[in-house]
Amino acid sequence: MRKVPMTLIGLAVILLLVFMIGSRFWKIVEPGHVAVAALFGDVRSEPFEEGLHLPVNPLYTWYDYDTRAKTHFEKASVPSQDQLTTEVDVSVQYYLRGVDAPRILQETGSVDKVINVHIIPKLRSLLREQGKTVKRAEDFFQETTQNKLQVQLLEGLRGYLGPRGVEVDAVLIRDIRLPPFITKAIEAKKEREQEVEKQKAELERFRTEQQQKVAAAQAEREAAEEQAVRQRVLADAQAYEIQKINDAIGNNPNYVKLKSLEALQSISKDPASKVYFMNGDSPNPLPLMHLGENQ
Repeated sequence: MRKVPMTLIGLAVILLLVFMIGSRFWKIVEPGHVAVAALFGDVRSEPFEEGLHLPVNPLYTWYDYDTRAKTHFEKASVPSQDQLTTEVDVSVQYYLRGVDAPRILQETGSVDKVINVHIIPKLRSLLREQGKTVKRAEDFFQETTQNKLQVQLLEGLRGYLGPRGVEVDAVLIRDIRLPPFITKAIEAKKEREQEVEKQKAELERFRTEQQQKVAAAQAEREAAEEQAVRQRVLADAQAYEIQKINDAIGNNPNYVKLKSLEALQSISKDPASKVYFMNGDSPNPLPLMHLGENQ
């Protein structure tokens, strides 16, 4: 087995020591972060922004802070004026101001401590305070109540957390859970309202059908009246025609003779016609008439 020269081993050890000791002379801050330096407990007032910083004091102790946007989810029991408790789920969108990171380190500590010491207690306190302004638990379902609650929470958190280096972008209500018996009562109320609406729709449908039937009956009556008028006019015309014929017969005997001749002409054209006897001496010589008269 070939031995490694001692010079190479010594060179490797020297390079390793240089790297280990030399890395204390620079600081790399990740994107979306700031670094706070402390020297023997004395915090430097200016944070280090993202990027490479060279050279730096190798005796610094470093504290990194994530300044990117975050969301904290909170569930809280909120009592209303009717002494009922409603479960409210809230999300808070916030971020740490990098310029305030040294003060956050001095006054609070890490990001987790910022959440536990400042955000959670203040959020719960504001929720309880705002719950006292709500008369009934079911009012939490009203859009105006939720909007007012979100605005008040946002303003309260900004006023409290802003001076502590935390910027709040938004407060959103994610869910509201009323007491079980209230939820059941609301569901029963909705069912009754739906049943009432269903009955109204059925009544409207029945009213529409009745109106259609009335309109159809009226149309039929008008049609019958119109038909009656036409029949009456036709009857009057027929009566007028009969009257005129009667007048013509009464005033003109030749009219009867003319009709008799027309009748004889029609009879002669009948293939079943035989022999017809007529009384030529009769003033009205119609066929087969006056047979009972004396010859």
